[in-house]
Parts: sequence; structure tokens; C-alpha cells
Amino acid sequence: MPDQFHAFAALHVPGDPLILFNVWDAGSAVVAARAGAKAVATGSASVATAHGFSDAEALPIDLALANAERVRRAVSVPVSIDFEGGYAVDPEALGENMARLQATGAIGCNFEDQVIGGAGMHGLAAQARRIAAIRRAVGTDFFVNARTDIFLQAKPGTHDTAMADAAIERGRAYTDAGASGFFVPGLADLRLLERICAAVPLPVNFMAFPGAPAARDVAATGVARISHGPFPHLLALKAFEDAARVAFGD
Repeated sequence: MPDQFHAFAALHVPGDPLILFNVWDAGSAVVAARAGAKAVATGSASVATAHGFSDAEALPIDLALANAERVRRAVSVPVSIDFEGGYAVDPEALGENMARLQATGAIGCNFEDQVIGGAGMHGLAAQARRIAAIRRAVGTDFFVNARTDIFLQAKPGTHDTAMADAAIERGRAYTDAGASGFFVPGLADLRLLERICAAVPLPVNFMAFPGAPAARDVAATGVARISHGPFPHLLALKAFEDAARVAFGD
């Protein structure tokens, strides 16, 4: 679906970011599109929870792919899937899994560098090889949003210039490996965010969260994409619980 890929890529404008209010199934995707979404993206934690699983690839890959295809069929806008670590460590197996994801009609994915089911992060060179394998498998018309978990794995009070520079090193290496975007969830320091946006030659993705800086201030740093992670699903569950408590007379 090259036309949808190019339309999606063009929505990533530094200073005028694409807003993704993350969905978890076909129904929530329809609602997001009806509300004016230019594209939809899933959040892995939300998808897993909605299906009765925990995050971190506990959701079986066949179920993840089936859900991706249902979301894609439900809307006419481009669809990106949070595919976590791609359900593989080996680059070739990873490429095969990403080709299966592409076959659902999704035009892109999130791909993270933390070790799923383990500790820490994949080494920079190893992660770059994995991204390169994805690119070989899916070709040019697929938006690989390469996520670094540097900031999620550190307390916000420890985020500093050295950490931002480590993220920049990864962002540049992921660029060379074939990534389409660079995702820095957990970072809320606008000064550091601006530093990364200026130094990484990819559209940078910020994750909004309760208490995060305002979208206009985030946009001013040069961010090209703002996603909302698991928080839309959590809001929906809270609204459901509140309504249920009223119905039950609580």
C-alpha cells in the first residue's frame, strides 16, 4: 500500500506533529477515525490488556497479527502497529515476522530496543542489524518507527544531556540502518527533546502522558509525531468502570 505509506510519512512534519490517539481494536480505530484521526496506531499494552494478556509479547503473535488486520480493515486511514520487539531476536526471524505484519495491510510499526522478557537494551550495533533486517524484509514502503527505551528505563530525574546524547547516537545508527522515525517515550524534558530533534535526521515521536508538557510546547521542539501510548485505553476503562459503578448503585 505505497500510497498510504507515503501519505502517512508526509504527515510527520517537525513543528506540526501528527497526533496519534492510540487504539487497541477495530472498534476503537473506527471511533478515532470518526473523531478526525488522519491515521491510527495501536499501543501494545492496550491491545494485550484488551485480549486478557500482559504487555511484552505475552499476546501470541497470531492474535497480534489478526487484530492488526481487523484494525486495518475497519478504517480507510493509514494504520501503524506497535509490534514491540518483533517477536524475535534473530534478525532473519524478525524480518519474517515483519513481513507477516506488512501483509496485514499495516503501513508501519513501532519497533523497540529493550530486551523483551529480559533486562536492559539490545546493543546499538545489534539493534541496527535488526532494523536493517526489517528493512530488507519489508522494502522501502513501510514506516519503521524505531523506539529507544533509554528514557523509560531511567527515572525522569536522571534524564540528562549524556542520556540524550546516547539516544542521539542510537537515532543516527537507526537512521543508517533504515529506520523511518525515532521514538523517545518517557522523555518530557523539552530542552533534551529539542536537542534530539536537532541532531537525529528522522521524524521524532514524543509520547504524551498525564502531566506531560502541552502539545504546542512539544511541537515547538521540532517533534513530528505525538502518540498517546496506553493512556486512551486507560481512560476508556476508567469511564466504563465509573459508569458501571453508577449502574450497580455504588
